[in-house]
Amino acid sequence: MTTFAGLTEAEFIELDERWSTHNYHPLPVVISQAEGAWVTDVEGRRYLDFLSAYSALNFGHRHPALVEAAVTQLGRVTLTSRAFHHDQLGAFCAELAALTGTEMVLPMNSGAEAVESALKVARKWAYEVKGVPAGQAEIVVAGSNFHGRTITVVSFSTDEAARTGFGPFTPGFVVVKYGDAAALREAISERTAAVLLEPVQGEAGVVVPPQGYLAEARRLCDEAGALLIADEIQSGLGRTGTLLALDHEGVRADLYTLGKALGGGIVPLSAVVGRGDVLGVLRPGEHGSTFGGNPLACAVGRAVIRLLSTGDFLERSAALGAHLQRRLGELVGRGLAEVRGRGLWAGVDISPGGLSGREASEALAKRGVLCKETHGATLRIAPPLMISQEDLDRGLDAVAEVVRR
Repeated sequence: MTTFAGLTEAEFIELDERWSTHNYHPLPVVISQAEGAWVTDVEGRRYLDFLSAYSALNFGHRHPALVEAAVTQLGRVTLTSRAFHHDQLGAFCAELAALTGTEMVLPMNSGAEAVESALKVARKWAYEVKGVPAGQAEIVVAGSNFHGRTITVVSFSTDEAARTGFGPFTPGFVVVKYGDAAALREAISERTAAVLLEPVQGEAGVVVPPQGYLAEARRLCDEAGALLIADEIQSGLGRTGTLLALDHEGVRADLYTLGKALGGGIVPLSAVVGRGDVLGVLRPGEHGSTFGGNPLACAVGRAVIRLLSTGDFLERSAALGAHLQRRLGELVGRGLAEVRGRGLWAGVDISPGGLSGREASEALAKRGVLCKETHGATLRIAPPLMISQEDLDRGLDAVAEVVRR
């Protein structure tokens, strides 16, 4: 058996490059330990985590309550498959439904799997309930979206890097400009099963739609007898200062997709939550997952729900988020061209002529702050919700130092 203990950072990176598929372009940092808002690399250097695994680590690394829940469940049972009942599933579903104000829960594993599940449910509902002719259901989606990288999901992506070389694609999707209510109105027809939207577009650079757009999407869906599906995989569970990003406009979706933070940064866990009469179209044998809703994931998910139920994380996200947005806003015209975001989530566009997003990410890493670029000159900033204001300011000072001109 080969041992890899004691390798240098460069040797670990070389090992990754040799044996792992090159479907990511990570920063040259090899993390070996983490706690709270901080990580440590294999050579002992500490970094402030300003990315939170794209919101999967909303509660920070190794939150004690989540670790305790995982360890306790590891000592009991980890997997049964859905061939049998287990004592965590029903409780998890009931508690998640209560937290989100929904009626039924379909547990899955990854975010993309939750989106695929929501699309299947919407189509089946359209045929069985709305009466759309067989094989003609359409889903209206927004340009610049990100819902995962499965074949069906990239079928309606407008990111050529995600699409090129992967066709033929799944039909049945209509793409319109994000934030354009008139375009959405024109796209909806009697064949529309659902409208799928991110309340805030994450991969696109933390793009917040115009005020009233989400409420208009809800109205148009009601008018057409179509479902509204909100992808809250990145934006949900406290990231924007409310439980769900749709809450900022007082809008309710028929279905929500949840993931990332739902597993507490410990296990993959996702879910589709929503109306019982919609999710109720699924019958045994029509959809499933061996690991979906497994005991370990449900136990961790229940601990996540308990943390969110206190409201403390939502309050922190709102208060520290206002501080984050204010400080970043002060850099507009001084190295930043634009700042967008809600809560502890921001997309910042570096001014033309400045560093690229990749160069800025590397410069931040040298200053002990981990962040990541998207779409050229944009940085996504998403620290854990448990971060202290002192550490938040430490990271923001580094951002200002890197981008300021």
